[in-house]
Amino acid sequence: MPRARDPHEFTCTARLESQAWRRGWRLVAGSDEAGRGALLGPLYAAAVILDADHPIRGLDDSKKLTPGERASLAAEIHRKALAWQVVAVSAAEVDAINVYEASRQAMLRALAALPTKPQFVLTDAMPLSPTGVSPLGLPYCAVIHGDARSVTIAAASILAKVARDAHLQDLDRLYPQYGLARNKGYGTREHLAALRRFGPCPEHRKTYQPVKDCLLPLFPV
Repeated sequence: MPRARDPHEFTCTARLESQAWRRGWRLVAGSDEAGRGALLGPLYAAAVILDADHPIRGLDDSKKLTPGERASLAAEIHRKALAWQVVAVSAAEVDAINVYEASRQAMLRALAALPTKPQFVLTDAMPLSPTGVSPLGLPYCAVIHGDARSVTIAAASILAKVARDAHLQDLDRLYPQYGLARNKGYGTREHLAALRRFGPCPEHRKTYQPVKDCLLPLFPV
């Protein structure tokens, strides 16, 4: 069995986009999410159609970039992309439909809200439909480690990450006890300790086990 590849082994290029362009699909959208593994806050997804005539240097998996690099690239994507959109799915909806389906729905909503309709879609490993037929009526390809391999998916991952981090900064002012400005809602040691001490807040995902452990009977929400 071949070993699983580390995302850091990949180089982020426009190779996949070029293949689509050669088939006549000039409007290629990439989509990705941020916050899937977090214990708190919305899940964000973005969709981006890059302009082949105005490439953006430095695009890569958002997890490989510093906050400053992400912010700078997000601003450039906003200026140069043919179209972009960011959407959020609340913690309550993540609990209601499960995080995998919430990720799919967030990507679909971002793609549907693009001001320019794409002709082909690249997603970061997410099938747009369990049946393989996109509900948007678009051909698509779910790419494993797509945010590390495709500049279009990488651009979407950056926008989703930057938007979610900004929202978590706002939530940190509402719920300073959890250290959200630092941990962005993920289950760090600091966050877990605060969760045990203070219990969950309304923005916690109640179906996630560390949060469930702190619900009833001590911390009814």
